[in-house]
Amino acid sequence: MSNLSQYIIYALPLLLIWAIYWLRGRRRDSANAATLTEARESGLAEPVSLHPLIDPARCLGCGACVSACPEQPAHQVIGLIGGKAQLIGPANCIGHGACKAACPTDAISLVFGTETRGVTIPLLTPQFETTVPGIYIAGELGGMGLIRNALTQGRQAVEAIHAKLPKRRGAPFDLAIVGAGPAGFGAALTAKSLGMNFVMLEQESLGGCVFQYPRGKLVMTSPAELPLVGKIRFTNTSKEELLEFWQSTERKLGLRINYQERVTAIEALPGDAYVVRTPKGQYACAMVLLAIGRRGTPRKLGVPGEDLPKVVYRLLDPDQYRAQHVLVVGGGDSALEAAASVAEAGAAAVTLSYRGDAFARAKTRNRERVAQAQSAGSLTVLLNSQVRRIDAQAVMIDQQGKLLRFRNDAVIVNAGGVLPDEFLKSIGIAVDTKYGTA
Repeated sequence: MSNLSQYIIYALPLLLIWAIYWLRGRRRDSANAATLTEARESGLAEPVSLHPLIDPARCLGCGACVSACPEQPAHQVIGLIGGKAQLIGPANCIGHGACKAACPTDAISLVFGTETRGVTIPLLTPQFETTVPGIYIAGELGGMGLIRNALTQGRQAVEAIHAKLPKRRGAPFDLAIVGAGPAGFGAALTAKSLGMNFVMLEQESLGGCVFQYPRGKLVMTSPAELPLVGKIRFTNTSKEELLEFWQSTERKLGLRINYQERVTAIEALPGDAYVVRTPKGQYACAMVLLAIGRRGTPRKLGVPGEDLPKVVYRLLDPDQYRAQHVLVVGGGDSALEAAASVAEAGAAAVTLSYRGDAFARAKTRNRERVAQAQSAGSLTVLLNSQVRRIDAQAVMIDQQGKLLRFRNDAVIVNAGGVLPDEFLKSIGIAVDTKYGTA
């Protein structure tokens, strides 16, 4: 056999392998580019939390960051395009940071905001203390929305607070914990384990942002160490399973949480103490931990009848609206998800009212679900419309000057939230706006 024949025999398998690898790479790049284009066209190209900033000069295109992301493959977050890693689903990134840890060339840094969209973050010390001595922040408000990180931050903040307590005793309570989400829950367990006298205030229900997730939503988290509980090893669990764990822990340990009590003001008292005010009372304390979310208080419509019991600000269970006439207000993903889910669950009629002329900042999948429900006749979409009045059995909606009346049994308002920036400023807490920096 000639040398040429031998070269051909050995080269053909190598060429075949290379061709297969090249074609797979082209398909991968094409799919990732399409995902990024879809995100941009949907107005979802801006990350909402801590996220990776990738230096293309250092990136080898090895894909370690892609494999490390805990959100994938359920949600497309990071992918390779042209041999370089890119954030292809910015709105899906929730700041795990696993991509940075996995990168072998240190090409990834974790930042807040972008050059075009700033994110306001309170100024904190490494111990989570704000610029107001004795007031601390942990969890989503400080930029950490990931459940594991929030739980851990709540614990760490209270440990730092406990270390300073001997210098600030004198108030009836050692600590006021504001918020019963992941950070607040971790903080309460720590405070109880340390024998602190504390009060915990929550404007809604245990779980914070997790409580507001739709039924059955998978909550991505990872092991965390908590006082009095030990190591919790959730990796892929539903909202219901996680809340049941928290609720059973609340009952077992006898945690006392003041629900439906929204904090309206925090004021300094003589002697290095604070008073935390709510519509139901006031609480003097040595220290304060704010463990509230960035979404703040749900934004209301400000129309007559909004105080009726049938008006809610989140969807918990679509099945409860079966055979009812439902109005959903809003144009973001939560509103579109709510409208489609209620329609699919068998509501008698669903109306989706949005003041804009298009759902520009909603994911393609949610817009498709709404379009399908429209085609099926189970959903009516009213763009360029505003709710004017809510009555016991009807709603009045103004669409470009034309007043429309709809039969109505329930109203779901998904109009976003009032960010707590003004609340922080009223306390005196300094904030900084990040434009793609750590």
